[in-house]
Amino acid sequence: MQINDTKDAISHYLYPGMLFAKNGQYIISTILGSCVAICMWDPILRIGGMNHYLLPLWNGEGLPTPRYGNVAIGMLIEKMISLGSRRDSLKAKIFGGASVLEGIGGLLEVGSRNITLAEETLEQEGVTVLGYDVGGSAGRKVIFFTDSGDVFVRKFEKKPLPDAP
Repeated sequence: MQINDTKDAISHYLYPGMLFAKNGQYIISTILGSCVAICMWDPILRIGGMNHYLLPLWNGEGLPTPRYGNVAIGMLIEKMISLGSRRDSLKAKIFGGASVLEGIGGLLEVGSRNITLAEETLEQEGVTVLGYDVGGSAGRKVIFFTDSGDVFVRKFEKKPLPDAP
């Protein structure tokens, strides 16, 4: 991709618990720890969208928002379809799900639960997953180019805090 290819693109920062998909050329970015983002792309229409969810499952209380993976993934698929995409044309890439809290596992292992939910839900929905960059202990900055489907990831490790004097 050449820099000139993105001169007309509009930048959009995606906050946690949100999703974004529109017709047009966008560069969507977000920062992930244990959260997961799914970049969804339609190679025929050359449009895309992204969600950023914090927890895997909505428990049925309160509003069903894209803070929860089981809500966010379906909402992103439906948004892409409302923009003219066909479900069988959709492609996805999954990012995030790091284990950012050391020594905590089991039910609190939110990152791995978020990853598992993404994989299982996309498979059930019939959306082809083209790539992953998930797990580990590194946070990630994700930049998604909606017209090309390209995604760039920069990982950053936690640095220990200096000892107090």
